[in-house]
Amino acid sequence: MTGSLVMLRHGQSEWNKLNLFTGWHDVDLTEQGCAEATAAGVTMAAEGLSFDVAHTSLQTRAVLTCHLALEAMNMVWLPVQRNWRLNERHYGALQGLDKKATTEQYGAEQTKLWRRSYDIPPPPVDLSSPEHPIHDARYRLLPPDVLPASECLKDVVARVLPYWYDIVAPQLRAGLDVLITAHGNSLRALVMHLENISQADIAELNIPTGAPRRYTFDNNLRVTSSAYLGDAAAIAAAAAAVANQAGA
Repeated sequence: MTGSLVMLRHGQSEWNKLNLFTGWHDVDLTEQGCAEATAAGVTMAAEGLSFDVAHTSLQTRAVLTCHLALEAMNMVWLPVQRNWRLNERHYGALQGLDKKATTEQYGAEQTKLWRRSYDIPPPPVDLSSPEHPIHDARYRLLPPDVLPASECLKDVVARVLPYWYDIVAPQLRAGLDVLITAHGNSLRALVMHLENISQADIAELNIPTGAPRRYTFDNNLRVTSSAYLGDAAAIAAAAAAVANQAGA
């Protein structure tokens, strides 16, 4: 029997609250974000779930969400693997900009292309920019040429899938139950792969913060079931809020 998988997007971050493009910029959780993370853990415990291993990105908002969720499940002892390949998409020169103001400046069509298109990245940041990850100590051991100055979803898929195939899939095949706490776009990349979503349709997929999504698989790691856990109306409202962040 293969293990099951739960994906969890981090709780509301400080820049989510301010409606700014965040990407690889490291920000903390808000009070609401902490509550969302804890509530996710309560929901998973109420569903009778437990895990053998957890994975997060190297970004604080995902790391803290994972910890708070596991704390609510009395599982803070769980082994956690952290990897840059699960990081949020790098938004290039958009990082730190207000999403609605960006729409007003560049138009709804261009902003949606930058936010949602599969293969059109935003303008890159320069190597000298503080928004380039080459200046962040957590990536100091990585080859500089793997660090992005901007990414589209296609780029995120290219960096997330090796982690899926090399690390996560073998754990599931071994019967381990896995929790991945990450970000809107790194999780969209995984959902696109697992659910065979087309490049056109992935633009309309919005992943809400703090809502666990559980997957089960057959022996070939084909998805046999997938569903969010928790209040369906609240999850739908949270996903709609993500869709409307740019005001278009």
